[in-house]
Amino acid sequence: MLFSLLLNFTWSNPECTKYVHSIGLDSFCNVAWNILALDGSNWQRIDLFNFQTDVEGRVVENISKRCGGFLRKLSLRGCIGVGDSSLKTFAQNCRNIEHLNLNGCTKITDSTCYSLSRFCSKLKHLDLTSCVSITNSSLKGISEGCRNLEYLNLSWCDQITKDGIEALVRGCRGLKALLLRGCTQLEDEALKHIQNYCHELVSLNFQSCSRITDEGVVQICRGCHRLQALCLSGCSNLTDASLTALALNCPRLQILEAARCSHLTDAGFTLLARNCHDLEKMDLEECILITDSTLVQLSVHCPKLQALSLSHCELITDDGILHLSNSTCGHERLRVLELDNCLLITDVALEHLENCRGLERLELYDCQQVTRAGIKRMRAQLPHVKVHAYFAPVTPPTAVGGSGQRLCRCCVIL
Repeated sequence: MLFSLLLNFTWSNPECTKYVHSIGLDSFCNVAWNILALDGSNWQRIDLFNFQTDVEGRVVENISKRCGGFLRKLSLRGCIGVGDSSLKTFAQNCRNIEHLNLNGCTKITDSTCYSLSRFCSKLKHLDLTSCVSITNSSLKGISEGCRNLEYLNLSWCDQITKDGIEALVRGCRGLKALLLRGCTQLEDEALKHIQNYCHELVSLNFQSCSRITDEGVVQICRGCHRLQALCLSGCSNLTDASLTALALNCPRLQILEAARCSHLTDAGFTLLARNCHDLEKMDLEECILITDSTLVQLSVHCPKLQALSLSHCELITDDGILHLSNSTCGHERLRVLELDNCLLITDVALEHLENCRGLERLELYDCQQVTRAGIKRMRAQLPHVKVHAYFAPVTPPTAVGGSGQRLCRCCVIL
């Protein structure tokens, strides 16, 4: 756009037009481009992910010197060659940075967070995923210098403990999203600190935080009434008490991921469905105790449901799919349905799903009673749906001389 403006200005100015004719249009375009490229005000957002293997510290330092206070958003995702020294220079030069992605920058340590704390007080979004050298000291620094922070991703920073979380939330009380996947040292006390200070939270992720129990989840629900997205997948100690707390305290919930929470039952999901009518996405993989009763309740009370994973829920039958497909969400909203290893599902369920006109993806791996013919009939009615299924190959007859061609054992994508 700026390049176009420069060209328009040039052609409207007689002297400039004469200059362009004298040096040639190609040469002028090169000059114009260099002028724009060297102007830091034109580089407010930079994403170096596609160049991650080539980006070294000096590149980041040069960018920071060129862009200075103009830079608002920088992604260094996957740039494993970038370390603390270059990010210190960056922090000193780019003090207006608001959005910084350091996902996978495995060289950085607490020193980088100290630099950000000291120089980047306007930071709102920080991604430190897989920065495994980060410790509680980083969170203390961030809490003191980055009090405007709204989004923080600490996934797989497994040195973080409740002490770091306490320091963080005391200073960053405006957090709206906190992602703690794989922070395996966290216990219920960490969640209590979050509940005490971060009442604006809308998104929380505790995936694989296996020490968390119902007590911690209940605390979170009592303090974070605006919660819209919650991931508890892999928190295997949880029971229906957690679902009850969500149902009674978090009516705005839209996304719930509870894969591998094998103690959850129909009773908990019934209460949740009756109170959280805005649910759009649910991952219930390996919630092995739930039955068609849960699907009945979701069908009646959750008309906005778009994506549902029931993989390895072996008590689900065709009847549950019937209720789902005949509901408002089935007719109007459902886009993704995962039924892997639901051993009681048959071709009858596929007939019911023909009512789900918006269905885009259906997972049927190891649904042993589903046939190719059943899938073909359904796809005749829903030609745009992608169906993923597996069928054991037919064993070929033994060829003379043992040279018969082997059949591929890959999954069949239909």
